[in-house]
Amino acid sequence: MARDFNFWIYIVTNEHDSVLYISMTNDLARRISDHRAGEIPGFTADYRWRKLIHYEHCTDVQDAIAREKQLKISSRAKKVAFIATLNPRWKELAPEILGE
Repeated sequence: MARDFNFWIYIVTNEHDSVLYISMTNDLARRISDHRAGEIPGFTADYRWRKLIHYEHCTDVQDAIAREKQLKISSRAKKVAFIATLNPRWKELAPEILGE
């Protein structure tokens, strides 16, 4: 019997909406909580990613990896245009995920 898996591709930004970070996880709520708490060391902690502005669900890990790569290689202008089509005001989406 086939088993469904959950993978999430997400985009977070800093408080000034000046830098975009794209990644993937199998537990979006935990990852967003970690970002908000500054518990992910390195690049993510340096830029203080706090605001979830986009997320997508996949059930296949290869599809999730391919989508993450597709978003990452896009120019900033294309990323901004993409986000604007789904979240024009760059609204914080974490409450939807965290049940706030």
